Amino acid sequence: MPLLAIEGVTKDYHLGRHVVHALRGVSLTIERGDFVAVMGPSGSGKSTFMNILGCLDNPTAGRYDIDGADVGTLSRDALARIRNDKIGFVFQIFNLLPRTSALENVELPLLYSALPARQRRVRALTRLDDVGLGNRALHHPSQLSGGQQQRVAIARALVNDPAVILADEPTGNLDTRTSVEILALLQRLNREGITIVLVTHEPDIATFASRTLTFRDGRLLRDERVAAPMDAATVLASMPADADAEAEEAVA
Repeated sequence: MPLLAIEGVTKDYHLGRHVVHALRGVSLTIERGDFVAVMGPSGSGKSTFMNILGCLDNPTAGRYDIDGADVGTLSRDALARIRNDKIGFVFQIFNLLPRTSALENVELPLLYSALPARQRRVRALTRLDDVGLGNRALHHPSQLSGGQQQRVAIARALVNDPAVILADEPTGNLDTRTSVEILALLQRLNREGITIVLVTHEPDIATFASRTLTFRDGRLLRDERVAAPMDAATVLASMPADADAEAEEAVA
């Protein structure tokens, strides 16, 4: 059974007398362990596609299944549970609360669970360790670099052990080296079994995925498997050291 299955999905938006066909009969499956890059120009439908995958929007027609469950038949509470338990979200803007620590930001999704406070704290610390920021747990976002803030956001997405991470332009606000660092982290998580679906405008970023979906005018134009994706860790090792990051590490 595929993790995500979309069949004949359309999405229409009514703007006065006009109808915008954001998606037009899209059908595809995403298997467990896939690393998918979603591409297309502005207005192609890729953001609408991601919103439907994340249960943030409903299709006008068609069917969407997560782990075999028909999303269209679920109550609002059940959809909220799926978003919290099965899906981790990572965005271009990091969406961290500025006046709370990295640890508290990562802990936020757990507030909806029945876990005692101590267990929530331990799990959040573990996820910060997983993204290499255990020593920054008490830092506030303003005390972290852009790459570190994005890693905190990824730790937050991971804290409920989701089946899939939906990443919308996660490297869009980052420099080249930091972007590759984030891609190396996403590839490592993918090797550990987490499914990744990543929206990007940049063809260079898509080369790190094992599958590429290209949208245009609301239709799935191409669905291509990549035989040999770029390895971010290898690319990173070939790049010159970041002197500013090393100085930052030394001060911290």
